[in-house]
Amino acid sequence: MAQPYLDELQELVNKFGSGDQNLVCKHFFSGAALYFDGRICASLTPKGLAFKLPGARCEDLIAKGEAVPLRYFDNSPIKKGYVLLPEFQTLEDTELRAYLGQCTAYAASTDT
Repeated sequence: MAQPYLDELQELVNKFGSGDQNLVCKHFFSGAALYFDGRICASLTPKGLAFKLPGARCEDLIAKGEAVPLRYFDNSPIKKGYVLLPEFQTLEDTELRAYLGQCTAYAASTDT
């Protein structure tokens, strides 16, 4: 069941990842996760596309209604430091490229 998500995430990385060799997609729960230099920075699941970003950026995107808090499962706690884009397919290519750039830059700048 997770293979379509892994394939779709890999397609996004191929399209917007600028050929970065530090980006690796792997199976994750019922979806796929993107790792930058061994650190998780995004995931694609039946819930949508999630990005790991600085807390203030997450709060801003949620406040503007551009994203929602991430919960991997309906009754699970909110995953801090992540935002979920349930309708990511409606985003422009420039927006997806920007989100991917932000999450990989954040992963590169932290040890989390």
